[in-house]
Amino acid sequence: MPFAQLVLGSPGAGKSTYCDGMHQFMSAIGRECSVVNLDPANDKTNYPCALDIRDLVTLEEIMSDDRLGPNGGILYAFEELENNMEWLENGLKELGDSYVLFDCPGQVELYTHHNSLRNIFFKLQKLGYRLVVVHLSDSFCLTQPSLYISNLLLTLRAMLQMDLPHINVLTKIDKIATYDPLPFNLDFYTEVEDLSYLMPLLAEESPVMRNDKYSRLNQAVADLVESFGLVRFEVLAVENKKSMMHLLRVIDRAGGYVFGGAEGANDTVWQVAMRNESSMMEVHDIQERWVDAKDAYDAVEEKEWDEQQKKHEGFTGADTGTATPDLIPDDDDEFDGIPPPMGDSGVKVIRKAP
Repeated sequence: MPFAQLVLGSPGAGKSTYCDGMHQFMSAIGRECSVVNLDPANDKTNYPCALDIRDLVTLEEIMSDDRLGPNGGILYAFEELENNMEWLENGLKELGDSYVLFDCPGQVELYTHHNSLRNIFFKLQKLGYRLVVVHLSDSFCLTQPSLYISNLLLTLRAMLQMDLPHINVLTKIDKIATYDPLPFNLDFYTEVEDLSYLMPLLAEESPVMRNDKYSRLNQAVADLVESFGLVRFEVLAVENKKSMMHLLRVIDRAGGYVFGGAEGANDTVWQVAMRNESSMMEVHDIQERWVDAKDAYDAVEEKEWDEQQKKHEGFTGADTGTATPDLIPDDDDEFDGIPPPMGDSGVKVIRKAP
């Protein structure tokens, strides 16, 4: 029963960067991971590509042979993939039970109203894959009420279209402090609270929005999003280890990985720790961590990481026999700054079959 993430998002949201960072992070915690490139236009990836749709079809070929534009070519490529599912199935079989990250294109049509992407992953579900959609949005959308409302509509539509466990993520959250100050704390945006507070700000954003017709339309859109009660966001700074660990635990809960991973028995102590240790951040921590006291938090975490690196170097350079290193400090930092496990940890946990 392999597990997988389906990484979606608009162009520039950071999908490929996320896949690269998550691949490195999973490798560091001892979880086998493979990345599948499903973007027929992406000919340069920073991550090691285990399977590439460009081996089946490329956007350049489609545009040349069928005289289609970029967007139409992407849709055609996924229709081609849907009709050649055996290519994808055979490629995934070679990966065994490796945790898979599917890096998808940025064309929103694929996950708002076109059915090929949805059909492809429904077929993978029937093969036993446990899928979680990770929908990325650039946190810059918080800087303008109109961008935020538009992003909420896009996110809601994606959730309804894909009909899979869904985690929405605001990426590049470490940059939010460099933008103009937000009128509300971050938890207002991540929890999608009473959107009526944004109506006056929408009116200030553009003279057109002050028209009564547009005011009623804006309120109707806000009421629509709130009536479903589905949309909320996690936040992510892909270069921050604690942020990555928190998000991975959220995804593991959504996909069921916490109840037993694909590797079966003999997981390392690091894998068990990732599944069982709670790290659910409180909403007030988000504002403090990424806006009010970002520099102070950055300095503390950098210091902790340096200390852990020194401890790890001291351990690897000493003859300690079979002793287990004390790599994790006895505080509330929850493994932040742990060095990657070096080979076998020496501790094995045998998980009984259900």
